[in-house]
Amino acid sequence: VQLQASGGGLVQAGGSLRLSCAASGRTFINFHMGWFRQAPGKEREFVAGINRNGVGTTRYADFAKGRFTISKDNAKSTVYLQMNSLKPEDTAVYFCAVTQILWSYVEEAHRYTSWGQGTQVTVSS
Repeated sequence: VQLQASGGGLVQAGGSLRLSCAASGRTFINFHMGWFRQAPGKEREFVAGINRNGVGTTRYADFAKGRFTISKDNAKSTVYLQMNSLKPEDTAVYFCAVTQILWSYVEEAHRYTSWGQGTQVTVSS
C-alpha cells in the first residue's frame, strides 16, 4: 500500500487542521489505519487509529481525546484526522500508516507495515 499524507500547515493555537491520507495499491478496507506523530528529538507516538471495519471502532491517545477525530472514506481510500483546539505541543510531523495486525496492537508503531511521507503541523502560540 502506498500512502500520501497532506493537509499539514501553520496554525495558531486554538485553530484546526484536517489531515488526509490517500492510499493506493492493495485493498484499503483490509487494513487498520493509524496516525502517528514525531516531534524533534522525540520518539514517534501514536495519535489515533481506526479499525478496518470503520465506523464505531477507533482509538485515541489520551492527548487526542476530545480534540482529534479519525475517520475514513472507503470509496476514496482515504483516512482523515480532524484536529481541533490545537496546542503548540501538537507541533510535529504527522504520519499515516497501515497494518493488518490484531486491533489490540494498533498503538504500536513497529507493527505497521507501510508509512506515508509525513506532513508537518506547526502550532504557534
